[in-house]
Amino acid sequence: MNRVLIIDDDKELCALTKRSVLSENIEADCCNAGKDGLEKLKEKEYQLVILDVMMPGMDGFETLEKIRAESSLPILMFTAKNDSVSKVRGLRAGADDYLTKPFDMDELIARIVSLIRRYTRFNQPEGAPPRLHFDGLEIDLESRSVTTVNGTYELPPKEFDLLLFLAKNQGKILTKQRIYEEVWGEEYFYDDSNIMAIISRLRKKLEENPGNPKYIQTIKGIGYRFSKEV
Repeated sequence: MNRVLIIDDDKELCALTKRSVLSENIEADCCNAGKDGLEKLKEKEYQLVILDVMMPGMDGFETLEKIRAESSLPILMFTAKNDSVSKVRGLRAGADDYLTKPFDMDELIARIVSLIRRYTRFNQPEGAPPRLHFDGLEIDLESRSVTTVNGTYELPPKEFDLLLFLAKNQGKILTKQRIYEEVWGEEYFYDDSNIMAIISRLRKKLEENPGNPKYIQTIKGIGYRFSKEV
């Protein structure tokens, strides 16, 4: 059974979330402070952490940094409504997704299920074939090629590296800075032309309709995301 850790000082919300995820056969443990959450992560194995930004003592950002120093577990952050600064700060610090309070419980469960599915997909047992399967798209890690409705393409290095980085972070909003520093291995100088050119070339190969992309989505003002729906 999958297990999530909820770190939030709102005890009622913790209890409600814990009850709700059980319907998806997911167990949940709750901690009301960042320090307690970090201790819990040492004791048990989790597939996801849900973390509130606003907490007394160690806030969500400090807790996020400490988790990221030790683990690549998916992290979903709760932010306040209209707090775009916290959303971007959380994403840059390594959060995988965010949800603004108040939210619909069905949406939270959908996000949880999606993040856990992505995490387990990319943590396959040793010896598994090095291929990633999505709806209408196969990425072959060995031949560095893709198969789509448009055919099979062996991708140039940067195209493949960028696609793989996005796909491995499926559903996660990635800033242009993060993409550039990861794929090019250089400091980002706010020059988006390289990223945009490669995304454009990838869409022509991957997408049935490049003008309405199914796989690589543009997140205006922030960056890109590999669709969580595929």
